[in-house]
Amino acid sequence: MKVINLGDTHSVLNNFVAQLRDKTVQKDSMRFRSNLERIGAIFAYEVSKALTYSVKDIDTPLGVAQVPTLDDKLVIATILRAGLPLHKGLLDFFDKAESAFVAAYRKYDKGDDFHINIEYATAPPLEGKVLILSDTMVATGASIEVTFNKLIEDGEPLHTHLVCPIASVFAVEYLQKRLPKDKVTLWTAALDEELTGQSFIVPGLGDAGDLAFGEKL
Repeated sequence: MKVINLGDTHSVLNNFVAQLRDKTVQKDSMRFRSNLERIGAIFAYEVSKALTYSVKDIDTPLGVAQVPTLDDKLVIATILRAGLPLHKGLLDFFDKAESAFVAAYRKYDKGDDFHINIEYATAPPLEGKVLILSDTMVATGASIEVTFNKLIEDGEPLHTHLVCPIASVFAVEYLQKRLPKDKVTLWTAALDEELTGQSFIVPGLGDAGDLAFGEKL
C-alpha cells in the first residue's frame, strides 16, 4: 500500500488541519464541517492527478480544443457519520462520481476490547471503477479494513484511494499488512504517533462526528 502524506508539503491544507485540531475553533461546528469539506476538495484535486485521462475534442464557439479529461468511473464511499462533510468535498470535484455509504462503528466487548460492527452498507457496482474511501480519522485501521472488505464483496475496483486526513502510525502499519499492496493508496494530511489505551489518536482532534453534528446519546 502506497502512503502519501500531503501534510509533509507546506500548503494551506495544514491551516485547515490546524483548525480541525484547535479546541477553541472546534466550538463552531459549522466551521468544523466547512474545514472538512475544504480538506476533501484538496484531496480530490490531489487524487485526481493519479487517475486516468485521454485527450478529447471539445467544440468551442470558435473551433475545437483538445483537452485531456478524466476516463475513470469513480465511486466515492464514506463511513457514516463523521465522513459526510469530507465526502461532500470530494463529491463536489468529481461531477459524475457515484456514492457509497457504510455505517460502521466500534462495538465494545470486555474492557477496552472492541470489534467493528456494520449496520448498513449501500454501494453501486465497483467492478472496473476506482473507489475513493474516506474517513476523517483512522485510529486502528480496523474500520477501514472491515468497510473495504464489505464494499468489495460483489466486485473489486481497479484501484482504491483511502482519504484519511488524520491517521495514526499504527493504523497505517496495520493496513499495509492487510490491504492489497499494489491496488491501494492511502492519502493523509497528518500521521500521529500515539494511541491511548482505548485506541484514540493523540494528539488527534477528538470525536469528529460529535464535533461536526453534535454529541450523540
